[in-house]
Amino acid sequence: MSHLPTLITDLALILASAGLMTLIFKRLKQPSVLGYIVAGILAGPHITLTPTVIDSGNIQTWADIGVVFLLFALGLEFSFKKLMKVGGPAIIAALTIIVGMVVLGFIVGVAMGWKQMDSIFLGGMLAMSSTSIIYKAFEDLGLRTQRFTGLVFGILVIEDLVAIVLMVMLSTMAVSKNFEGMEMVYSIGKLLFFLLLWFLTGIYIIPTFFRRTRLLMGDETLLIVSLGLCFLMVVFATAVGFSSALGAFVMGSILAETIEAEKIERLVKPVKDLFAAIFFVSVGMMVDPGMIAQYIWPIVIITLTVLIGQSVFGTLGVVLAGQPLKTALQSGFCLTQIGEFAFIIAGLGMTMHVTSNFLYPIVIAVAVITTFLTPYMIRAAEPAYPYVEKHLPRKWKRFIEHYTSGTRVVNHESNWKRLLTSLIRIMVIYSVIIIAILILSFQFLVPLIRGSLPGFWGGLLCAVLILLLIAPFLRAIVAKKNHSAEFQSLWNDGYFSRAYLVSLVIFRFVIAILYVMVVIVSLFKASIALLLGVACVLVAGMFYSRYLKKQSIQIERHFLRNFRVREVYARHAGTQMPPKFAGHLLSRDLHMADFIIPSESLWAGYTLADLALGSRFGVMVVAVFRGQSCINIPGGKERLFPQDRVQVIGSDEQLERFGNKLQSMTLPPMDSDLTQSEVCLKQFVVTEDSPFNGKSIRDSGIRDKHKCVVVGVERGAASLRNPDADTVFEAGDLVWVVGEEMNVYELIH
Repeated sequence: MSHLPTLITDLALILASAGLMTLIFKRLKQPSVLGYIVAGILAGPHITLTPTVIDSGNIQTWADIGVVFLLFALGLEFSFKKLMKVGGPAIIAALTIIVGMVVLGFIVGVAMGWKQMDSIFLGGMLAMSSTSIIYKAFEDLGLRTQRFTGLVFGILVIEDLVAIVLMVMLSTMAVSKNFEGMEMVYSIGKLLFFLLLWFLTGIYIIPTFFRRTRLLMGDETLLIVSLGLCFLMVVFATAVGFSSALGAFVMGSILAETIEAEKIERLVKPVKDLFAAIFFVSVGMMVDPGMIAQYIWPIVIITLTVLIGQSVFGTLGVVLAGQPLKTALQSGFCLTQIGEFAFIIAGLGMTMHVTSNFLYPIVIAVAVITTFLTPYMIRAAEPAYPYVEKHLPRKWKRFIEHYTSGTRVVNHESNWKRLLTSLIRIMVIYSVIIIAILILSFQFLVPLIRGSLPGFWGGLLCAVLILLLIAPFLRAIVAKKNHSAEFQSLWNDGYFSRAYLVSLVIFRFVIAILYVMVVIVSLFKASIALLLGVACVLVAGMFYSRYLKKQSIQIERHFLRNFRVREVYARHAGTQMPPKFAGHLLSRDLHMADFIIPSESLWAGYTLADLALGSRFGVMVVAVFRGQSCINIPGGKERLFPQDRVQVIGSDEQLERFGNKLQSMTLPPMDSDLTQSEVCLKQFVVTEDSPFNGKSIRDSGIRDKHKCVVVGVERGAASLRNPDADTVFEAGDLVWVVGEEMNVYELIH
């Protein structure tokens, strides 16, 4: 008998237990994540009554891969454009929640007598709500169409991004074992530098790569290439001192800007689900039930901290963002759980051996309890609103109403603000690219050339190549926006503005000269005055070079084309959303929501005029998405078909009534045994006394009465295939019929 590797044995146990517990938790209408964790507890080393994994080290490897796939999938759903569209309310609310919960978690940890590092990590774990659990809860409760859910998803997007930054900060603190201000600033600066560099490089290269290889990209190839890029970025991230999760998240965010994003997300989903299940099972395996019983009171205290803290800070943050009190309460009550990032941060603390052993199982227990309570907390927001409104001090109530009822006005930015914002963005972006080129050049290019060509000529060749690489970006720093509308308008304002504008141009010249000085000072030994003069001449030449101007414009256009390729493709394919209704609808308490026409819908095949959705529910269909096409502002003659995605405008109440009716208008499930409906092919002989003798196929009733079809007739040596309906049966004919087994049996007998 061949020996089976322990890895396969353990994997079989993990997946079998995960599958069984998932079925049980689905039956109980609970999230699958909880089933995976319970499966891990049962398969872990702390429960001896059930089979246990043999080599937990292998499982940790699978779990690490699971984290990579989780963050990669999260990045695919993230998209930097989505971050720019979430708006100020989501940012204000998310930052309020994160700062408040980190501080509250730290205070609770210190109050329980925990170490400083345990308390800091506890604050980080409690700051992030679970995107997957909230998404599932909204689906189960039918709240996806409510107005406040869009704000909640915006908050979760910001929390996911901040969680990545928080992981880097906690990693830095774990290495230094304490809070070092300058080291923390350096780590955050390093993180922002590499994030911007990876994003700029990825957007410049990857969409072009996919566009030029699109004809070669089948599903299998696209999956392999996408995962290859993901793990390549994981290697890069770990090589520069960041976590593998960060690399996976960044690559997912870059691929989210390509036209293949939806297809990649669909292809990766089964793989992500597999490894995510292994990850959550491994999380459960690290939980010691005995330790949970030992630390029952800290678990209760932290659970109450999450429920109360997230509710309070969530509500406060949304109110500070200018939203009504009801919306704030609904949003705050939705966020009362901890999820995936809490597990990852807890695992980070254990891996680096900076947190105590009891923290991990406590956080898992709190996550399980708060996940169970999430649907009930969401439902509690409705009765909580009238209670809070009734008991709220009158002065506070008037302040909130005044604060949240202000009308939105268009912010006409000054020319100075627009110009300075653009210049700062240009200098930061191009400086990141230049610094990256310098680092790579002095790390690889200079040693390679000087190894083959030492001395002055080797240094000269290095300087020429490096300056050629950074020249388009230096020219952009110096010259961009010098002929913009804002610059010209300010120049025409008078001498006072011109002095500042000239100062800005000189300042940018100085920045460019400094970059050139870094190159030549590192390669040549000469007086600073001489090198400074050479640098000034080189920068001046770059400024007046028409070739470099053309190159910098082409580089920028290529980047913007890749960055916008998904939107352009959507507009060309007709799948872009209708014009911007949302800003005009908010003041009327209206918003847009998407609905899928079920496959068994009784509305399928009817026109919008037949359904009269406006008069029945008060809603308006503004778009119908069908496959790769979109019908904007459809007419009354437009029909709905199964799996159409319809975009509808209405209030929360109107959309809820419409959605409930849509789901109820479906065909009832069939109770009959499907095996009875199998079609079979049989034959029978027409005898002298047969009721079919002398009758044509049309008059025999074989089709109308017996629900069968005659597909062939053999008469002597002749054979008729697909006989005509006027063919008359004769005695001795061998007739071939097709139909359901029961119907054929009744026909023959």
